[in-house]
Amino acid sequence: MAWPRLRAGDWTATRDTLHMWTQIVGKIRMAYAPAVNHWWHVTLYPSARGLTTSAVPHPDGLFEIEFDFVDHQLRIRTDDGRTASIRLEPKTVAAFYRETTAALAALGLEPDIHAVPNEVERAIPFADDEEHGDYDPAAARAFWQQLVHVARVLERFRSGFVGKASPVHYFWGAMDLAHTRFSGRPAPQHPGGAPNCPPGVMHEGYSHELASFGFWPGGGTEGAFYAYAYPEPAGYPDQPVSPSGAYYDKDAREFLLPYEVVAGSPDPEAALTAFLQSTYEAAADLAAWDREQLDR
Repeated sequence: MAWPRLRAGDWTATRDTLHMWTQIVGKIRMAYAPAVNHWWHVTLYPSARGLTTSAVPHPDGLFEIEFDFVDHQLRIRTDDGRTASIRLEPKTVAAFYRETTAALAALGLEPDIHAVPNEVERAIPFADDEEHGDYDPAAARAFWQQLVHVARVLERFRSGFVGKASPVHYFWGAMDLAHTRFSGRPAPQHPGGAPNCPPGVMHEGYSHELASFGFWPGGGTEGAFYAYAYPEPAGYPDQPVSPSGAYYDKDAREFLLPYEVVAGSPDPEAALTAFLQSTYEAAADLAAWDREQLDR
């Protein structure tokens, strides 16, 4: 199946609205889910219809929130059979926030969240954000399908590592689908620096030596795949990686591979797998990871 093509410039307004909507839902999950290392308890996951919180515990049971990009609904379900839904259509972040919190309250859920976005330069409180309100259903569905294709490859890549590794999950802070491998050794404290994000968030996220990989719907004509290591070992930027078209960005301190290079290749899954494997090997070998014990 051909990988979806979606020029970043054609859906920027929808992307920015959806970014804020997923931050709201992610913060709701964070309000109830028990804390897990590296903030793995706050993420969303690609589902058969969109993006989901998965089952989240609350004092009386479980609930789930899912962005359904097939029927364009935000669906809220509880373990006792009750449901609520909100139409995904052009509406401001403020309106989406009001509708979502009202639907949750009707189900007996009143999460206490920090109702301001993170990791963006202009952090408009959700209740006041009348600026972001575009929603193109076709673009939202195409983005979800991009995540589906990427997740399939990341899941297979994840299976080749028996050390500590994250799920394949969507971080709403930066709007990226990510997977991270860990060497097992602690890392020096991260300096922080993400906009509107407390340093402690980065300290926890990068508490241990890692190699991380993912996809972000920006950073290129059609988005970009990335790979980085923390701490970055000496010589990492100079390592040869595959496929042709991948390069090291000195400002981002990451290897990047434009989405269009992968989607336009004869075998997109092989191209992306080559990028993931070669950047992992660059990080792990230079940092002397115990690959005999960590690799399957």
